[in-house]
Amino acid sequence: MAVKKNSPLTRLGRVLRSFAHPYVLLHPFRMLHYYGYSHALQRPRMTLGHDVRLAPNSSFRNGERIELGDQVQIGEYCALWSGRSASWIRVGARTTFGPGCFVTAADYGLAAGERITDQDMIERDVVIGEDCWIGTKTVITAGVTLGDGCVIGAGSVVTRDVPAGAIAAGSPARVIRMRS
Repeated sequence: MAVKKNSPLTRLGRVLRSFAHPYVLLHPFRMLHYYGYSHALQRPRMTLGHDVRLAPNSSFRNGERIELGDQVQIGEYCALWSGRSASWIRVGARTTFGPGCFVTAADYGLAAGERITDQDMIERDVVIGEDCWIGTKTVITAGVTLGDGCVIGAGSVVTRDVPAGAIAAGSPARVIRMRS
């Protein structure tokens, strides 16, 4: 008797084979390892103010050079990566990051004739003022300073400083207007 292509028996066989695959069995351990080094082990290394809220799936690198002020909120899937040796990420009190934001305090070198990943990292501090709102999926690059009270529109790529009280958006982000 032939088993039909979409019969319940065929579907059950596919499900059982997928659960028994070694990659499927090992993946939860890989995820625990990733969560450990990207969140759980970084958190005690970071300087955190009072009442800081970090989404459980946010990730951090080089936590000893990340400083978050009082009541900072880091949304889901955000990543804050300070430099490997020198550069800091400092975030002022009451700043909120929407989901999916990425902040980096280091860039790869761009010299021709040498592999990019073999070049020294170029590290520059990122400073984000108090009471800022960083929209969903914003990217903030190394060396940027955002003044107090800034609003950065969703999906923006911030490559230059933004003055206090400005609303900026776009790729690259540009000041659209002032809040006052």
